[in-house]
Amino acid sequence: MLRFSLGVTRLDRIRNEYIRGTAHVGRLGDKVREARLRWFGHVQRRDTIKIGNVVRPGLTTTAIGAVDLQGAGGNWATVGRRSRGGRRVHRQREKRKGKSVGLRIGTLNVGTMTGKGRELAEMMEKRKVDILCVQETRWKCSKARSIGAGFKLFYYGVDSKRNGVGVVLKEEFVRNVLEVKRVSDRVMSLKLEIEGVMLNVVSGYAPQVGCELEEKERFWSELDEVMESIPTGERVVIGADFNGHVGEGNTGDEEVMGKFGVKERNIEGQMVVDFAKRLWLTLIFRRGRSIE
Repeated sequence: MLRFSLGVTRLDRIRNEYIRGTAHVGRLGDKVREARLRWFGHVQRRDTIKIGNVVRPGLTTTAIGAVDLQGAGGNWATVGRRSRGGRRVHRQREKRKGKSVGLRIGTLNVGTMTGKGRELAEMMEKRKVDILCVQETRWKCSKARSIGAGFKLFYYGVDSKRNGVGVVLKEEFVRNVLEVKRVSDRVMSLKLEIEGVMLNVVSGYAPQVGCELEEKERFWSELDEVMESIPTGERVVIGADFNGHVGEGNTGDEEVMGKFGVKERNIEGQMVVDFAKRLWLTLIFRRGRSIE
């Protein structure tokens, strides 16, 4: 178009740089880069809560359920004006197809993994569970091993008689593992990239009621550090045995829990509520029982 408007053809053997300079038009790549930087500036100045498709850490579950991961591409299009009675819709932007992946993620206190590998794999296969956080494995070491039926266990433990945590993955997701953090025999996490979505799976095992307060505080400190290390735009799933009761009612805690819990709140339950408040999480209640 520039050559045509200036009356120049390719037979004149004039380079594009001179044509653009004469017409005072910049390079297309520079224009695209300028537009992207301008948009980035708009995003930086906006409130992060209003930015579309940004996920804050806080998706938690300790029961088997489906988790939908929507890619950053999303499904969107800008639709122009449509004349009255007409059917034509002018799309200013082409619709981009985002990939959606459904995962079933759960958690289970196994008591011990000794002699239970095959049983656990069959249970996951029967219930179509893709990722399972396990607690109290009582396996001493820091390894990853197959437990059969196409499942692999990433685990960590320091004592064969107590504690130990792990995450079981379907073999098809093993290649998606980017990072494994074995913090202690009570906290570990895996980072996976699935269809362009970053998913962090955290497995935790809180100290029981009879344990020392120092040990309980150390567990919550480790869990806080893991959560704070996860970037804001990534998905998070916590599968844990918190060993606490949040109790009935929600007076003073309306922002993090409902009022249909069970039993009375104990010290361990209060620690769970405090953790939820720190990270803007929500405690879920299902069928009259709190998921703790």
